[in-house]
Amino acid sequence: MSISRKDVKHIAHLARIELTPEEETKFEKELSAILGFVEKLNEVNTDNIEPMTGGTILQNIMREDEPGDKNLQGKEAALLDAAPEKERGYVRVKAVFE
Repeated sequence: MSISRKDVKHIAHLARIELTPEEETKFEKELSAILGFVEKLNEVNTDNIEPMTGGTILQNIMREDEPGDKNLQGKEAALLDAAPEKERGYVRVKAVFE
């Protein structure tokens, strides 16, 4: 299967990106090559292969999420002291939006 330039333009539109004519040509070839590879994978005989439900047998070893001390009354000063930067009684953080 191959991707047409029209397909590339449609995909770029969906992704909200602008492509130059050179990039359209490049991605037309690259996306076609990727689809060709996937088609080759479909030719592999998997009759005796057990389906996988995940990619690993590893299990999550993180601790249980348990509630801590809910009573923070009177602990504001200790929390503020732990902050690296403070300003007028609040924790100072870098601006997210400028």
